Amino acid sequence: MHYVITGGAGNISKPLALELLKSGHQVTVIGRSLDNLKELTAAGAKAAIGSVADFDFLVKTFTGADAIYTMVPPTWDAADWKGHIGQQGENYASAIEASGVKKVVNLSSIGAHMETGCGPVSGLFRVEKAYSRLTGVAILHLRPGFFYNNFLANIGMIKHMNIMGGNYGTNSKMVLVHPTDIAVTAAKALIALDFTGHSIQYVVSDEKTPSEIAAILGAAIGKPELPWVDFTDEQNHGGMIQAGLSEEVAKNYTEMGGAVKSGEMAADYANKPKPVFGNIPLEDFAKTFAIIYNS
Repeated sequence: MHYVITGGAGNISKPLALELLKSGHQVTVIGRSLDNLKELTAAGAKAAIGSVADFDFLVKTFTGADAIYTMVPPTWDAADWKGHIGQQGENYASAIEASGVKKVVNLSSIGAHMETGCGPVSGLFRVEKAYSRLTGVAILHLRPGFFYNNFLANIGMIKHMNIMGGNYGTNSKMVLVHPTDIAVTAAKALIALDFTGHSIQYVVSDEKTPSEIAAILGAAIGKPELPWVDFTDEQNHGGMIQAGLSEEVAKNYTEMGGAVKSGEMAADYANKPKPVFGNIPLEDFAKTFAIIYNS
């Protein structure tokens, strides 16, 4: 099989590409820099250097693939973050249509059922909507939980204030995921290619409240009493601005935090049959967190 993977050597795309190569498949990885793809090309992947915003480049690269994996690369400078994400979804959908690809695994997110009110994830709602117009194409939308890696942004707060915090709600149940568990799920789907129609699969590694998260990560760094402090939306937004994030990013992340706290972000997930959990619980990630914290 020939697979095309977007996302370069990212936290999901890299282990996904390596797993497909290990299984004996042909893999083309889209990235903006050949240097960033050296480990993958050394393992046998073909590099396609270009921008996923370039429609003609996408069509050329997608053409002839048995299946593709799509994800919207992160951006921090868009004036309209949701709109930027949605536009990339439109670009992907048009390129899929023009290239004739018939099988797509797309990285979405828990909360992508929310047309509004969930920050950048409401941008992924627009991506799924763009894909929904495609006929004759089997599409599997992976909706992972909140990435463990996001908690690394709390390291400065822990070191300077001895707290973790956000506007998620101290006792809200958060659906969490390790990127490797997403990569494993995507690889299984791409190798089997047994998905049909347009479907959704939630990808989850663990479920914890912010208070439990602080306790587990705190214990790993020698701070077992580390508290989680619930911020108001205003405090959360102001803290992000103070940390150097743009108004647009701070606004959207604060909006997403509010959707976690209200339970709306996980509402569709809660109404679905529970997924098979991944292999990496938060306690395992805590070891990595501690290494980075102490480095």
